[in-house]
Amino acid sequence: MNTESRIYVAGHRGMVGSAICRALDAAGLPEPITFTSSELDLRNQAAVKAMMERERPTHVFLAAAKVGGIHANNIYRAEFLFDNLMIEANIIHAAHEVGVEKLLFLGSSCIYPKLAKQPLVEDALLTGALEPTNEPYAIAKIAGIKLCEAYRDQYGDNFISAMPTNLYGPGDNYDLQNSHVVPALIRKFHEAKERGDDAVPCWGSGSPKREFLHVDDLASACLFLMEHYDGRPHVNLGTGEDLPIKELAEMIRDIVGFEGDIAWDSSKPDGTPRKLMDCSRIHGLGWKHAIALKEGLTAVYEEFKQAPDAVRAK
Repeated sequence: MNTESRIYVAGHRGMVGSAICRALDAAGLPEPITFTSSELDLRNQAAVKAMMERERPTHVFLAAAKVGGIHANNIYRAEFLFDNLMIEANIIHAAHEVGVEKLLFLGSSCIYPKLAKQPLVEDALLTGALEPTNEPYAIAKIAGIKLCEAYRDQYGDNFISAMPTNLYGPGDNYDLQNSHVVPALIRKFHEAKERGDDAVPCWGSGSPKREFLHVDDLASACLFLMEHYDGRPHVNLGTGEDLPIKELAEMIRDIVGFEGDIAWDSSKPDGTPRKLMDCSRIHGLGWKHAIALKEGLTAVYEEFKQAPDAVRAK
């Protein structure tokens, strides 16, 4: 990419897309091509094709997706499968038709089997059953990987895929029904502190282990791959370090300053027992994350406290 590039960021209002836009700006690259969902329905094939023919991007970051936590994935199964299939298929196909130089498709660590050997290597894909609670989302993301591979194999398109681990950072969703674990815990502990509660209820046992990557580190990795990686295999993006959800909750409790207890509700699902990414491939290329978890969580909480109530509780 250079100052003459025409860069399209699909999903620029989301946490990932907005981080990629910030990274592009910091790198001195051109302002990206962007459209809101009201301006362009990415599920509409004709609309996507017309936009791509009009704008003629040279590079595409495919960060648009319908996303959510365990609850949302499990309840809105049809939407998570249909919407994500349509979004990725429309953009990848249109990118091929207009001759995009390079496309980066972003997936998720949930593509791997529920009981895959840890840490998760890229070759573990399609070697076992998926976690049932987020199976529709995972299937859609696997389809995106295979679409990139198929267009590369059949047409020679330089379409690559990257699979981020669990993300957190600016622009996250703090809706307790649809959010991921980090923003949910931040909001729960903050509001409990404000109310003076004695305890905060948390889902599951707290025993599953998870890995967390700051979204600005992810954006850094995306730009790195766009510049330095042209391979067919998808690439894991993470820190290579994980911790139990119980330790994460205690860390966030301390950062927020809540002095009460944590009440674990074992009637709620834990999800996959462990999801740690093997990041040997991206590390071997020369990229590594820069933001430590406690440092990143502390910064996110400070941003959360400054946000209007309507944003924090959306």
